[in-house]
Amino acid sequence: MRRWGPWIAAALATVLLVVSAAWAEDDEGFLDGRQLRLMAPAAPGGGWDQTAREMQAALRDLAGRSEVYNVTGAGGTIGLSQFVRNDGDPTQLMVMGLIMLGAIESNDAPIGLDRTRPLVRLTTDYEVIVVPASSPVRTMPELVARMRQDLGAVSFAGGSAGGVEQILAGLVADAVGADPGQVNYVAHSGGGEALATLLSGRATAGVSGVSELAAQIEAGTVRPLAVSSATRLPALPDVPTLKEQGVDVELANWRGVVAPPGIGADDERALEELLLEMTRGAQWRETLQRRGWGDATLAGPEFEQFIDQERRTVTDVLKKMGLA
Repeated sequence: MRRWGPWIAAALATVLLVVSAAWAEDDEGFLDGRQLRLMAPAAPGGGWDQTAREMQAALRDLAGRSEVYNVTGAGGTIGLSQFVRNDGDPTQLMVMGLIMLGAIESNDAPIGLDRTRPLVRLTTDYEVIVVPASSPVRTMPELVARMRQDLGAVSFAGGSAGGVEQILAGLVADAVGADPGQVNYVAHSGGGEALATLLSGRATAGVSGVSELAAQIEAGTVRPLAVSSATRLPALPDVPTLKEQGVDVELANWRGVVAPPGIGADDERALEELLLEMTRGAQWRETLQRRGWGDATLAGPEFEQFIDQERRTVTDVLKKMGLA
């Protein structure tokens, strides 16, 4: 072994160089020297924006530099209508999720996700209901009592109309015996705008993803009342679930990535593999832990089937709320 050790080491080094060169050639041929462009179809500061920028960092070693840009409005449907114009361009990606399904239905959007090529589901993120730190409402039962007394006087600030935040507010109202269609919901194009409305005193409570409000909760600017998960979350271990407090509601958000229509099968497979490789990397694993996101990786036909099922579920809920 001592005699042949240097030769074995040299041979292994050669193999690694060949594999690395092959990957580099494949990557260069796939991207053709161009940068990936990641659309976050919402305002900066929200969950889609956070996801796109975390992807940008995690993809740097795999695909080089990339660009993130925002297109705001109508729960992502404005961004979607622009995104599908990138027909056949594999360098264009868009972050999307449950919120977009609801917005498409509630806005009667002319373009649906069937015009895109679903690639990978990435994360799940539960919702948290909060109030300003100065609010007299200190617990979820107190907020429920106000809803039962005068539902219209209790306003919720959250993301786009028909999105997961409005769905959660409606489900809570239904669970406490109120009319979901009468919820006083103030919609915004992004989490940052919703937070500003809440802190200005123009809303009684706010609803958003845990990851979007974690910094404000830690800073003490808002007080968390409940999370929408089945059990308490590691990121907020002291915050009880809705079910713990007598509100029989559980709801999870999720986010994924799609490509434009018209891309080739080889490009679609290459994009899926690139994103799957990203999810296996140490940087993405650290992102999940830091953000408090759940790993929900799902790709290929299974992701497409999941979207179809979620669309049917969301449509049913929104019809009950009078939004679809």
